[in-house]
Amino acid sequence: MGKLTEIDLARKAIRGDDDAFLQLMFIHKEALYRTALAYLKNEQDALEALQEVTVRAYEKMKSLRNPQYVKTWLIRIMMNHCHDLLRNQKRVVLNEELILTNKVSDDFTYLEVEEALSHLAEEDRDLVHLKYLHDLKIKDIAAMTATPEGTVKTRLYKAIKSLRTFFEEKGEIRRV
Repeated sequence: MGKLTEIDLARKAIRGDDDAFLQLMFIHKEALYRTALAYLKNEQDALEALQEVTVRAYEKMKSLRNPQYVKTWLIRIMMNHCHDLLRNQKRVVLNEELILTNKVSDDFTYLEVEEALSHLAEEDRDLVHLKYLHDLKIKDIAAMTATPEGTVKTRLYKAIKSLRTFFEEKGEIRRV
């Protein structure tokens, strides 16, 4: 038998196959880590979140209804966990090294992007992360969030427009 697809692995994991579950976590660990890092801004916290989400996903694996959405399901668990952590801590930890080394472009630093994102509503910030950090398709985001595709497109459009306005205003302030 050939190599199992991600959907096959998800089906096996749902039925209780621990090896299949571990393979899925290995496949998606980088995306999950990037998600945690984007929210928590700290490598150690992101690694701990990855461990916690692995446990949560393992406990809830049988509840995954659509095996083709296993990646988005895992990312949603990570996002929810990070939201819970941040809500409980009521603080955002900035990792100086991350800010200094992660340039988004020559014009905008990582910190400026995070500041701009912080001006969005939480659900819009989530959409931007899913679309642009994880490169998920609109239809996958819609399925994952139980939101109509048109609504996802509209909210993403408005969020991007808001970010563009934020950066244009910051640019004008700098030029003065």
